[in-house]
Parts: sequence; structure tokens; C-alpha cells
Amino acid sequence: MDIETFRNYCLTKKGVTESFPFDSETLVFKVMDKMFALADVDNFESINLKCDPERSMELREKYAEVAPGYHMNKRHWNTVSVRGILPDQLIFKWTDHSYALVVKGLPKKQQQELEGIE
Repeated sequence: MDIETFRNYCLTKKGVTESFPFDSETLVFKVMDKMFALADVDNFESINLKCDPERSMELREKYAEVAPGYHMNKRHWNTVSVRGILPDQLIFKWTDHSYALVVKGLPKKQQQELEGIE
């Protein structure tokens, strides 16, 4: 997978914005101003995705390409290698999970606002 494929996929989701809040290399994707994914655009080797804590442990045990989130809360974030053998569809599935977790954690008013976005 390349950064443009990942970026385009993230931007198809409702309410998603992209920015560089930390530095000029770390591209962050947010839904309603809450992070759900981030990646280094200059050295696109991995992405950080939010994950349910129990599922995080399972994925780390099952896939060598999944590790505790680099520079993130290790309980709630995974770093996923995009240079290994993982199929793009699986990475997209985990991106969907990350997005859904963040949306689920939004206040009801923001969830309703998001539903109204075309």
C-alpha cells in the first residue's frame, strides 16, 4: 500500500479531515476533530490506528506486522506495518474499526451532526 491509497481511503469517510498538527511529516486523519489514524508521509512504512484493547492484543499475537502504538497509548493504539504481507483490504478493515471506535466515543450531538453530512 502507498500513502495516497491510504489517504484516499480515509478521506472517503464522513466528516474526515487531514492535517499535520505535530510536524511536517506526520499526517493525521480526524473525524469530528478526533484522531483515528496517522502516518509518516515521507517514510510510509506503518500507520497508527485506534483499536479496542482486547482486539489489540489478539491482533498483536496473530500478526507480526501489528505492534503496540508507537508514541501512542499502547492499550488503545496499534502500529500496523504496511510493508509486510498484510492485504490492503485487512488494513482498510482495521481503519474502519478505528474510525467506528472514534465515532462511537463522540458526544451524541456530534454523532447526529456526522449522520447529516453527505
